[in-house]
Amino acid sequence: MDVRLGLKENWKQFTLLVIVNAFVGGMIGLERTIIPQIAEADFGLAAKTAILSFIVVFGVTKAITNYYTGTLANRFGRKNLLVAGWILALPVPLLLIYAPSWNWIIAANIFLGISQGLTWSSTVVMKIDLVGEKDRGFAMGLNEFAGYIALAVIAFLTGWIASNYGLRPYPFYIGIALGIVGLLMSWLLIKDTQRHVKLESVSSTIPLLKNVFWDTTWRHKNLGSITQAGLVNNLNDGMVWGLFPLLLVSKGFDLHETGIIVATYPAVWGLGQIYTGKLADKYCKKTLLFIGMFMQGIALLGMIHANTFLWFIVLSSLLGIGTAIVYPTFLAAISDYTHPDQRPKSIGVFRLWRDLGYAFGAILTGLIADSFGLVAPILAIGLLTVLSSLIVKFRMSCANKQLATPGLKLQLSPN
Repeated sequence: MDVRLGLKENWKQFTLLVIVNAFVGGMIGLERTIIPQIAEADFGLAAKTAILSFIVVFGVTKAITNYYTGTLANRFGRKNLLVAGWILALPVPLLLIYAPSWNWIIAANIFLGISQGLTWSSTVVMKIDLVGEKDRGFAMGLNEFAGYIALAVIAFLTGWIASNYGLRPYPFYIGIALGIVGLLMSWLLIKDTQRHVKLESVSSTIPLLKNVFWDTTWRHKNLGSITQAGLVNNLNDGMVWGLFPLLLVSKGFDLHETGIIVATYPAVWGLGQIYTGKLADKYCKKTLLFIGMFMQGIALLGMIHANTFLWFIVLSSLLGIGTAIVYPTFLAAISDYTHPDQRPKSIGVFRLWRDLGYAFGAILTGLIADSFGLVAPILAIGLLTVLSSLIVKFRMSCANKQLATPGLKLQLSPN
């Protein structure tokens, strides 16, 4: 079988994976705008820690699944894990539609977290496998663009549908379609990429890590700096996900306006990655990570004093730009410092800590909000995000890597 590395050489499979990841992102968008409103309107939850419990459950299950997806990718194959993730996504919209109690919402987010860990991690690893080293940042930019622009579109649509037809069941019908199409595409059209890993391993000069978990977590200065920034990034995203809609409603914005503002952040985040992913192939990843995290922190701090629709659109856009800069850079940078054979596990460890940020963010901001109001967690998380940017600036260094030759190929037997 003729196996090649490169974006152009694998554009058909790469395009299919981009489309699949758009459906993956859309499944998160189902909850982005209206679940906090459902918590208050349908189940009478008032405490912010209780409302944000669904994000804690989602974050923890997704994070743990990320780790095991990376660990098991070489053993069971990327495609098999992708298909399994879509099967587990099918019950999610049904649970959200028919939930008679908040525990059903929690159960839906357990399924969603496991599904997202399997599907998103698999598409990330498969795209990195296909393109080789030269276009890795651009590949991650396209991957994250597809996922988060779909998230934004679905977040806007569910907000619009809810404002016109009610919180349930109509907004979640979109999820049923996404689940069925995503499963069929993954099962029938996607091919595994383990042969591409074998090819890249032949020419890789990256040394093996002594302990993938601890080196990726903190001990390796570059990998550890990337991982802590990923955790803080999703920590502030968890706050925005859970408290932002409530903050906007408290300031007098209706559901339609809230949906637009909430969708602006992931829309800018998603669209921006088409450009920022390519930057990660050309410029020092340390610099990009510092700039992006610092921008996020400034945007969050600016929200403390914002009161108008325009100002929230501007700040949401700034937050989206900062996140767009760091998100594809995270994954491309992790790949710079890991051998192809260890890459899925290292990415899994990174994504474990990054997505635990959802849980940490939801718990921390919920506790602060219940004690001190909605403004206090924004201040705390904004300052923490600025601190994270400084860790990147003073601990990380730029990679000096040799790019793989585009179009590199190897004849591999079918077995």
